[in-house]
Amino acid sequence: MNPDFWRGKRVLITGHTGFKGAWLAAWLHQLGAAVTGLALAPATEPNLWALLKLPITSHYVDMNDASGVSEALGSSMCQIVFHLAAQSLVRHSYRDPAGTFATNVVGTVNVLNAVRATSARVVVCATSDKCYDNTEQIWAYREGDPMGGWDPYSASKGAAEIAIASMRHSFFAPYAEVGHPARIGAVRAGNVIGGGDWAEDRLIPDIVRGCLGEAGEVTLRSPGSVRPWQFVLEPLRGYLMLAEAMWAAEGFDEGWNFGPERRDEREVAAVADAVVAALGQGRVVVDKTGADLHEANVLRLDCTKANTALGWHPALTFEDCTAMTADWYGRWSRGEAARDLCSEQIATYQSMCEAAS
Repeated sequence: MNPDFWRGKRVLITGHTGFKGAWLAAWLHQLGAAVTGLALAPATEPNLWALLKLPITSHYVDMNDASGVSEALGSSMCQIVFHLAAQSLVRHSYRDPAGTFATNVVGTVNVLNAVRATSARVVVCATSDKCYDNTEQIWAYREGDPMGGWDPYSASKGAAEIAIASMRHSFFAPYAEVGHPARIGAVRAGNVIGGGDWAEDRLIPDIVRGCLGEAGEVTLRSPGSVRPWQFVLEPLRGYLMLAEAMWAAEGFDEGWNFGPERRDEREVAAVADAVVAALGQGRVVVDKTGADLHEANVLRLDCTKANTALGWHPALTFEDCTAMTADWYGRWSRGEAARDLCSEQIATYQSMCEAAS
């Protein structure tokens, strides 16, 4: 990653009011980019976006509002687009499957269609590691494996990948004759953790709410599920590196995995125990009476492509991830400003990456 590349770049982020989007907005603002945000209003209280108080232009638009999306992209005069807006919760997708498919598939098509009327050069579309047809295999999924999904969320991400590929080949150069010159990439990351996430039915927010709240405990529904956990800045660095690569050369406008090393994969219970220990309070209990909704038990990503073609490698261990996450929440709960905490962790992370390179 080249920090100097981003100084002065006009960047639009969809989903900037969400967890990953807010971290990306903070990082790009810190790098000197001119950032515009496009998203729904924050879904929780508290929320990281409001706590950051970043001085950037923000548009509150539903991704299914094609004209609103088009107007916001046009007015931003963006050079680079990061499309992170999504309905991102598996269990919510069971309650609202139609809305999940609409936001994650039609919303993505609306963004890419709107790009065609702009001078943007690079678009990075984020989907999910759950976009793959997960057969519970023990080996990791590669970028060329089939798309799929059992639950509505996972299926919507697989469908979004198909839609991204279709739009790329139909309307963008060099695939389409007289196509728009923007290069379109798709990124697939595992379960990210970090400070400032308060989403419902998500492990780290549930741990923080439980352990720092009156109950003093967190309830787990799938303690044995294995996930590729990583600190939020790890995949975001991959997204930034991919955008730089697509800006500079052809051949990078494809799908890319960004996940942790195999040794840093953990069961849900192990993550909960580590974060509770790092917080220094709370306890873990298992709920065996919850709704019987299907969720994958094993899911791994093969990141060889990003390792070799982009030079991207995880810089943090599992212990680093949990410690930084717990440190953020602990210090925030004691009154430290979210923006200062994010700025400090971004600077620390960049230094760690530079030292490892």
